[in-house]
Amino acid sequence: MLVYLRLLKESFRFALNALRNNKLRTLLSLLGVTIGIFSIIAVLAAVDSLDRKIKKDLSSLDKNTIYLMRFSFGPSEIPQWKREQFPNVKYDEYEYLKGSMNNVNQMAFQFFVNRESIKYQSASVSDINVVPVSHEFIEIEGLEFDEGRFYNESESNSGSAVIVLGNEIASGLFEGANPIGKNIRLYGQRFTVIGVLKKQGAGIFGDSSDTSVFIPVNFLRRMYGDNNDALTPVILIKPEKGVDMDAFKAELTQKLRNYRGMKTDEIDNFFINVLSGFTDLIDGIVGQMNVVGWIISGFSLLVGGFGIANIMFVSVKERTNLIGIQKSLGAKNRFILFQFLFEAVILSVIGGAVGLLLVWIISVVLTKAMDFEFVLSMSNVLLGTSLAAIIGLISGILPAITASKLDPVEAIRTGM
Repeated sequence: MLVYLRLLKESFRFALNALRNNKLRTLLSLLGVTIGIFSIIAVLAAVDSLDRKIKKDLSSLDKNTIYLMRFSFGPSEIPQWKREQFPNVKYDEYEYLKGSMNNVNQMAFQFFVNRESIKYQSASVSDINVVPVSHEFIEIEGLEFDEGRFYNESESNSGSAVIVLGNEIASGLFEGANPIGKNIRLYGQRFTVIGVLKKQGAGIFGDSSDTSVFIPVNFLRRMYGDNNDALTPVILIKPEKGVDMDAFKAELTQKLRNYRGMKTDEIDNFFINVLSGFTDLIDGIVGQMNVVGWIISGFSLLVGGFGIANIMFVSVKERTNLIGIQKSLGAKNRFILFQFLFEAVILSVIGGAVGLLLVWIISVVLTKAMDFEFVLSMSNVLLGTSLAAIIGLISGILPAITASKLDPVEAIRTGM
């Protein structure tokens, strides 16, 4: 064991000598490993950070949450022209399903609408996300409050002019003052602020509760009716925990088909979008991004491997005389083999460490510059180090074998 520790120490010394004595050549040769490790770990870290952010944003929602609407979250076998003819879900369908469906925890009705501006006296905030939704939404979304409350069932059903503000919206309009009870203007109408949400942070899909406002969906229904092209309705359904989702979706499909009076030979003219299906789609995209990252980075690692092999072949040639002396003093072939293998691995790990350092620096800069946490996990650090070591091991095999098989007499004579 002591012999191998001494061997490792000597190999480390030779690797440092290579860096000191031939700085430009060695650095250029290690550049391939550095770029390769940087590329793959940067991609993996970015994808991991993105995946973590998505799951954090969706953590408040039950993965079995259903979005019942005329559109599909994912690809569909139904032609687009056919999908465009599907009718929107209606408020009366929401009321019917809410009263007839089994195993429902909560059900809400929501409009997807265009972005708007909101005003309070001389202050205004533009391009905000308006969420017109029924009162059950708070139980589905799990909203938390800094001040005030969400609107109740009575306010929701009557379409009262009340509003709940996201944290950033409240800060932009009131600049630290208490907004509860104040009147603001939206859609040219006056709304009374009844709640301010806790700060959530940026959402991965562009919007978060911080930049959103919530109003009773029936307020907009009274203003625009149910057949306005600017309003896209959706029924949100949160099933009870442990429910058989296939059976639940089958019951939902049958009840809505019956309510719409559809014939048995007609295809469903609505989509049951389950949140878990959306997360599976995201996982698939994340997996594809990882594969692309590996393919792109693989070329850099290949170039880096050739660079390490080149360094080691040059090192063998420069130290031919020393190898001969070591062999003449009793050094075994295995000793010489491991000496050069260790040196190749150390050089490669040094190149990989530089790549990891660059990823860490960029992750710190991006995290501070953007409202997004770029995470370089320990698993990715270990992966990068292991990859660098493997590249060094593979690249150093041929030079190490060449060195170990040198004849001591010929080696001494050649080196003289």
